[in-house]
Amino acid sequence: MAELEIGEMIQALKAGKKCARSGWNGKRMYLLLVEGREYGVCFHADLRKGWGIECPELAPWIGMKTADTKFVPWLASQTDLLADDWMII
Repeated sequence: MAELEIGEMIQALKAGKKCARSGWNGKRMYLLLVEGREYGVCFHADLRKGWGIECPELAPWIGMKTADTKFVPWLASQTDLLADDWMII
């Protein structure tokens, strides 16, 4: 499996691929690009109460599937940014 640098990994995410670092300790961890149309915040209680808050434009973000099967927003570390062991899974 070819190893990638961060820029190549981001391009793979934009193409709909799942990516991970070969050096990650957690099993079955990966990153995935979440498009704005794939999630919603307009169900928040304040919006349902009609407080005049409009639904914001939803931007894409990178999420991480964690070793304990959660899916959370990903924050890249310095090590992640400089790594060249990214791979498409």
